[in-house]
Amino acid sequence: MTGIVWKTLKSRQMELGPDDGRAGRWRNWRLSRDADGIGWLIADQPEASANTISEEVLEELDQVLAEVEQDPPRALVIRSAKASGFFAGADVKAFVGARDPAEIEQRMGRAHQVVDRLAALTAPTVAVIHGYALGGGLEIALACDHRILAGDEARLGFPEVQLGLHPGLGGTARLLDLIDPLEGMQMMLTGKTMRPGQAKALGLVDAVTEERHVRTAVKAVADGELKPKVKPLNRLRSQVTERLFSADLPRRAVADRMRGQAARQAPPEHYPAPGALVDLWERHGDDPKAMRKAEVASFARLMATDTAQNLIRVFFLREKMKKITEVSDSVAKPRHLHVIGAGAMGGDIAAWAAWHGLRVTLADLKPEIIAMAVGRAAELYPKLGHDSAKTRDALDRLIPDVKGEGVRHADLIIEAAPEKLDLKKKIYAGLEPKMKPGAVLATNTSSIRLEALAEGLHRPERLIGVHFFNPVSRMQLVELVTHEGVSDETLDVAKAFLGQIDRLPAPVKSAPGFLVNRALTPYMLEAMVMMQEGHAPETIDAAAEAFGMPMGPATLADQVGLDIGIAVADSLKANLDKPLPVPPDTLRGRVDRGELGRKTGKGIYEWKGNEPVKARSFAKPTQEMTDRLILPMIDACLECLRKGVVEDEDVADGAMIFGAGFAPFRGGPIHYARTHDPAALKARMEALARTQGERFAPDPGWDRLT
Repeated sequence: MTGIVWKTLKSRQMELGPDDGRAGRWRNWRLSRDADGIGWLIADQPEASANTISEEVLEELDQVLAEVEQDPPRALVIRSAKASGFFAGADVKAFVGARDPAEIEQRMGRAHQVVDRLAALTAPTVAVIHGYALGGGLEIALACDHRILAGDEARLGFPEVQLGLHPGLGGTARLLDLIDPLEGMQMMLTGKTMRPGQAKALGLVDAVTEERHVRTAVKAVADGELKPKVKPLNRLRSQVTERLFSADLPRRAVADRMRGQAARQAPPEHYPAPGALVDLWERHGDDPKAMRKAEVASFARLMATDTAQNLIRVFFLREKMKKITEVSDSVAKPRHLHVIGAGAMGGDIAAWAAWHGLRVTLADLKPEIIAMAVGRAAELYPKLGHDSAKTRDALDRLIPDVKGEGVRHADLIIEAAPEKLDLKKKIYAGLEPKMKPGAVLATNTSSIRLEALAEGLHRPERLIGVHFFNPVSRMQLVELVTHEGVSDETLDVAKAFLGQIDRLPAPVKSAPGFLVNRALTPYMLEAMVMMQEGHAPETIDAAAEAFGMPMGPATLADQVGLDIGIAVADSLKANLDKPLPVPPDTLRGRVDRGELGRKTGKGIYEWKGNEPVKARSFAKPTQEMTDRLILPMIDACLECLRKGVVEDEDVADGAMIFGAGFAPFRGGPIHYARTHDPAALKARMEALARTQGERFAPDPGWDRLT
């Protein structure tokens, strides 16, 4: 910050202004004034770890602003008392089930009035942000004259698109009026967060400083020494961009390009928010006031859609699954993890755990496999965080262990060996005598029943399943697999571990395929049957994508590996009491020829640059094709619920969304079936059973929906 000399050198806790004894006038805010005449408005919602923008918070803010207007301070600071951050966004619980756009528009109009009142204050306003400022929280900050980031961990962003929405408190116009419009639109369309350096470069914030310098920075605002940047990047570029997009024709051309790019990532028939945001900018990008007004109506229409309501449901599914990891303080969280098997899964589990602070020893019979795993970690870490020191520390915690000595010291051991029962039991026989008292043994098996794995163990109560999905760094779900003999202590340690590494657990009981693979296998095998019937894989993939699946079954089979798919299918067929589609001989032939999918460069598709090469022209899919793929997946979930493999419908929906990519805007397979005439869906399965075979006979679990 040019011209500012930071005088305060001593580190201290968060600067929240003076406590003048007047707390309690508002439930969510505290207003005080310091000796320099600076007002400090502190947000601190009671009994909450994070502040959110609720109607109550905004109503009280309106009262606070009325008082500030009567006696303006030299400057007004807005800050959070929560250690976690500024504001985590809007309180979306208030909009669950909201279906009347007119009523939503009225509520949002009142909220706009409060934020506009903040923006109109005569006193200079400054948002001091630590941690995160997301969604509505960032919109509050944008209504201030200045934004100062305290610390290098701050994150700013508009994740509303992930809820089927766009900013709704004036943020669309204020962001695009502040920074380069193309950068601003990209920020809102992707929902990505900005780090301090990025935010400063874009002109989103005026300064980035350390906590101990916050008071000095605020005083610089009051003294008029901190001037907001006129425009981001550089003045010339800003002037050219502003003049260019003030004209309708250039703005329309860029809007068309944005619309096309957004549609490739999120089909507009399923995800209308990106298109609605582009429409706003195209029509009102030259008039911020008109854009703020139009934003309210657009936001209200989106909030009332099935997409927004279902994506809000998904948000709460994630929160519910996160709570599963909350265990008593008396539970000893693992500090040392030992992983057996440094292949694609084991190596990546080890790397992910080391990134999250655990000491990890990684064992394998072949040193070169361990070296490859460490190499993958070295490539992954810079993508997770742009902090070379954190990368170095994580690599220091990831320890190659060819002799497997880490078993003796580990609190948790994860076995990630190939899916062979005899091999896994042999590994357990060798490591169990070396395990220290209280240590937990976990298996990453994807299909083997834990009862079979527990045979021969001296202490089967400390065996549990933690089934990760590939790629580990991107797939949030872990199936937490229990068997009748597992102890509560073992279960708690596993839950705590998944919380430590920021994964979402889906508690399931040991059963063939558990939940996700049990539901995905008929989906992928039916695609193989269709191919045998002569349908192009592109047509089959399009049938699933028409429903909203992010990836069709033919592509997914190649991603997973055709060899693995056949192995899981054979295992399930041998253990299920319901018929599965028979893998065609042509599929086994591909595997015999080494055409395993993406990992070999050829499978159902040829692969180039990690992307399948698909024909541009192919037959359109029929509704029956979509039914043949999707309905058995739903049926399998209902079977798992009926048999108690998974006990909670919400967890079943969350597991399929976060582990199998089930179309998020549908709200999960069980929710979809409940809200789309379950009797009619069941009847369609019965019709398929008559024409295609008994594999489509509806499970009795459908009765819970009708």
